[in-house]
Amino acid sequence: MANSKSFRLILILGCLAALAPFSIDMYLPGFKSIAKDLNTDVPNVSLSLATFFIGISAGQLLYGPLLDKFGRKKPLYFGLSLFILSSISCLFVKSIDQLIILRFIQAIGCCSASVAAIAMVRDLFTVEESPKVFASLMLVIAVSPMLAPTAGGYLITALGWKSVFVFLGLMAILMLFASKWWLPESYKPDANYSLKPKPILSNFLTVLKEPSFYTYALVSAITFSGLFAYVSSSPVVFMDLYKVTETGYGWIFALLSVFFIGFSQVNSYILRWFTSKRIVFWALLAQCIFSVLFLFSAVYNLLNLYTTIAFIALFLGCLGFINPNASALSLAPFKKNAGSASALMGALQMGLGALASAAISMFAADVVWPMPAVMTVAALVGLFCLLIGGRKIRNTTTNP
Repeated sequence: MANSKSFRLILILGCLAALAPFSIDMYLPGFKSIAKDLNTDVPNVSLSLATFFIGISAGQLLYGPLLDKFGRKKPLYFGLSLFILSSISCLFVKSIDQLIILRFIQAIGCCSASVAAIAMVRDLFTVEESPKVFASLMLVIAVSPMLAPTAGGYLITALGWKSVFVFLGLMAILMLFASKWWLPESYKPDANYSLKPKPILSNFLTVLKEPSFYTYALVSAITFSGLFAYVSSSPVVFMDLYKVTETGYGWIFALLSVFFIGFSQVNSYILRWFTSKRIVFWALLAQCIFSVLFLFSAVYNLLNLYTTIAFIALFLGCLGFINPNASALSLAPFKKNAGSASALMGALQMGLGALASAAISMFAADVVWPMPAVMTVAALVGLFCLLIGGRKIRNTTTNP
């Protein structure tokens, strides 16, 4: 595949995968404004984020079979159209309940983009190329936390929080046209693929029985829930506790994203000398150490704005190593069921992200420690799953 075509493919796939992070991050600086306009409080506004996570998790399971039945592009078109319509509808909400419902519908549409993008990486690139391609996708995806909250902060300050949904709708329209014109159909529709519940569940079970999938998909999803804990609690931690302005919060978010981007790109280079499995193990071990230190510092009131930023940066840097390698390893065994495998992986990530977000909202809003607590649990449980699952993979390999 020519380099220019590869670059264009990766850029479009990355932008599709970035639609969900933009939808999550861009309206975060507007939580206070939304609460004021809709006569509610910030914790209730954060429920619209939790329901978005739930919607995008459930939607992944819907699109996985559709991608395997109809090819990659038709379900993608449907999802992007639904996202555009729900984004427009958000302009007319009068209550927080309406926003929560529309964010759920928006998530159902949005997740078509991320599931299709991941499945198409498996379709269009070899197993050896996939970790590098996922790292390149992460470069595009990770730009979104740099741009989205900062742009959202300025948009909200200038035009109000509803302008964010205008921007998201326009972004989805551009993605719809780019997908139509420049993305190839990477998977031939399977007329024999049944959309009845029993065959769909059978396909999902086939994927779940693969040790490489359940090990590395769980590791990816569990550690990713630490990212959602940070995203959900960061408006309160930075703007309420540390008194950072809306635009200042956007710049902090952007700064932290640099670590996610930087380490995911360093990953592409160190793959020349180390295997994906080895990188995942050592990065996860380091993440456990950093998160425990972060929690200890929070519990004993040793944190300030700068040390909080430093610990989050270290956690996200480790995630930059873990996520692209774990994603590639979990999808490596599949060709025929790549859509279902991609959907399950995404559902696990977003489902656990929703739980992490909900867990954060249960704690008091005047302390920092719930954020590092969830991050620590995510890192430690992720390491436990890797150690147990790795043993199963080795046994399967030696005793086929």
